Amino acid sequence: MTTLNDRTSAMSLLLSRRSAKARDLAEPGPSEIELRQILSAASRVPDHGKLSPWRFVVIGKENREAFAAGLVAALRAEKPDASEIEIEGALQFARQAPVIIAVLSRITKGIKIPEWEQELSAGAACQNLLMAAHALGYHANWLTGWATYSPAVIELLGGAPGDRSAGFVFIGTSTRPAEERPRPELEAISTIWSPRT
Repeated sequence: MTTLNDRTSAMSLLLSRRSAKARDLAEPGPSEIELRQILSAASRVPDHGKLSPWRFVVIGKENREAFAAGLVAALRAEKPDASEIEIEGALQFARQAPVIIAVLSRITKGIKIPEWEQELSAGAACQNLLMAAHALGYHANWLTGWATYSPAVIELLGGAPGDRSAGFVFIGTSTRPAEERPRPELEAISTIWSPRT
């Protein structure tokens, strides 16, 4: 049986990484020093052209209620008939986990580096946020949802014109034990290339 989030080696962690549910994340969360380590790890992803095509927005606990109010305002502006369940969902989204990091994809247009490569780099940064959090003994969850695709929320996060959101990474300590999920068989997702005859 696989031990999930096994930190005995870098490879064991890669082979056993498992997200926790954001709603199950509680204190303790990373310290300020640990958070800087996590963000530094996220900045070490492949980045063709050295463009740093991502920005990290840490939403501190002291600003959660302001962020929650901003999410609700954005939701009501985009969907005036939003239900109470949807509004409560937006509030819960903003209040869960000790640490939330919003990741913005910032593309430089009109250069030789394809935009798709720049977007992939932002996705890699999100994965490194997860891996770094797990490496420090915490749990993490990368979520998207409507807030990721809301122009008003991107503006709320301080995004520049043209920025897109890659999602939100929630970090803390899970209140529930991790459970494995189905994983694909390698034979179903990988092939050995050979020339066609």
